[in-house]
Amino acid sequence: MRNVSQPIQWTDAGVVMLDQRRLPTEAIYYTYSDYRDVANAIQSMIIRGAPAIGVAAAMGVAVGVQHSRAKSVSELSAEFPMICDTLARTRPTAVDLFWAIGRMKRKFAEVSAKGNLESIKKSLVAEAQSIHLEKTAIDEAMGRFGAELMPPDGLVMTQCNAGALATAGIGTALGVIRVAIEQGHKLHVLVPETRPYLQGARLTAWELHEAGIPLTLITDNMVGHFLKKGGVGAIVVGADRIAANGDTANKIGTYQIAVLAREHQVPFYVAAPISTFDLTIPSGEQIPIEERSSEEVTSIAGVRIAPPVTAAHPAFDVTPARYIAGIITERGVARAPYTESLRKLAASAAAPASAK
Repeated sequence: MRNVSQPIQWTDAGVVMLDQRRLPTEAIYYTYSDYRDVANAIQSMIIRGAPAIGVAAAMGVAVGVQHSRAKSVSELSAEFPMICDTLARTRPTAVDLFWAIGRMKRKFAEVSAKGNLESIKKSLVAEAQSIHLEKTAIDEAMGRFGAELMPPDGLVMTQCNAGALATAGIGTALGVIRVAIEQGHKLHVLVPETRPYLQGARLTAWELHEAGIPLTLITDNMVGHFLKKGGVGAIVVGADRIAANGDTANKIGTYQIAVLAREHQVPFYVAAPISTFDLTIPSGEQIPIEERSSEEVTSIAGVRIAPPVTAAHPAFDVTPARYIAGIITERGVARAPYTESLRKLAASAAAPASAK
């Protein structure tokens, strides 16, 4: 059951990543010892999924510091902002990216004030590894909370890929489904293909198939048909950024699924770590939406499927909080009103260990 492929690992040779662009037909790994290559891997979607992007960013900062040619702490301090800025410019929507970089900045400020070059490098590597381990534990906790919301049997639906490939753990949305099945739920997963990058068809279907979890792959324009047909007990998706009011950015196509879920009275859940919260913005209107290349729409795997025309490619859309039945986190399930429940969960996660 726990046949989980990891998209990223820290090794002595560098950051090892599974090239998710080549799945499901090839499993190819790359090793990066330059932070600029890590940034390119994030930008080019060798690694993707908000929590995994955060892990990659943390490891990118660590590898940048580890392989810096700086001869003194002051030289490294001058170089450090460029390392962070290079990684921060890769993908604008996933707030985990900025959360992880912010945490690495705080660790650097802490250790550079009193350490030497070698101790700084070791501390940054250890912090990146800690972030990775914490993300794994967070997925497990989310899975336990979310499993209680899944039907005892029947169909569930997801969107894009919110599994191990997206988180470096067991997954957010797929982690919920995995744990539910481990607890005895008899679930069958409907997997929309998720055009234009086909994360559902290439990645989610591959993960579920590898784990022996029953699934049916459907095209994006079949979602309404299957919801109207009946039998879908719940929908659970991941998230890239959640505003203070609960509005949630996720892979393009999520919003229309949420609207259809409301029409057909199917509960729609979001599974995301608290690090995905962006309580600095009041609503989804302020979430930046990444615009990717039109070639990813007009071509599939390098094969052109459309004439040479302009194609739109917003990589994400925003689902208003009113369509969300609950937001599953590692500290419990937030319910409306989200402005209040998300703030409480964020405060509980920020509390010192002695206060918990």
